[in-house]
Amino acid sequence: MKLTESQIEDLYAFTRKHFVEHYDLQTELVDHLANDIETMWQDEPKLSFEDARDKAFKKFGIFGFMEAIEQKSKAMNKRYRSYLWKELKKWFEIPQILATIVLFLIFYVSFSSKIAGVLSAVFYGIIAVWTIYKNVRLNRQFVRRKKISNKKWMLEELIFKQAGVTSLIVLSQVHHTLVVSDEFSMNIYAIIGLSVVYTILLLLNYISFELIPNKAEDLLNETYPEFSL
Repeated sequence: MKLTESQIEDLYAFTRKHFVEHYDLQTELVDHLANDIETMWQDEPKLSFEDARDKAFKKFGIFGFMEAIEQKSKAMNKRYRSYLWKELKKWFEIPQILATIVLFLIFYVSFSSKIAGVLSAVFYGIIAVWTIYKNVRLNRQFVRRKKISNKKWMLEELIFKQAGVTSLIVLSQVHHTLVVSDEFSMNIYAIIGLSVVYTILLLLNYISFELIPNKAEDLLNETYPEFSL
């Protein structure tokens, strides 16, 4: 005995009712519930769909789908970080490493000058404004994509929303912990350290806000075979 299309749709609605927002996880849970229900019907063919559904749901425990949501979130965050790391490593390989070195030297020379404090504030301000601007644009893009597909995919949300949150948190930490004093330009280790931080921060922002979103379609099709459908 197989589930009907209307019963499958009911299971999707059931997962949404229990706080599963992302279509990819909804599909996995619906598949799991459907298999469980059909197995029950082999032993209890007179069992109603609703009762079988509720019995299958009880197997997830008192917290329902929350553990499944957490596990899926961890898996997608790990996948996103792997994309981020893969792109970052390219900037330390030929020929991109030349651009990385030039960027580091710009920061190093700037922080070695007598107006290091002013330049640090300027660089921080530019990166912060650009981060907020790109964050707003990507959020709007995500909303438009969701309206078109009427679905929300977990990795898609990470690509278009997670980058902005992460960068703003990192920026706030940089602002509070790396304060440039008058004696800063006399400390070569501090100069090197801050130059490295700004170089990495700028590369991560560029990767998060430009490179990965531009590759979103390929990454989503690779992760979800049904995404193109």
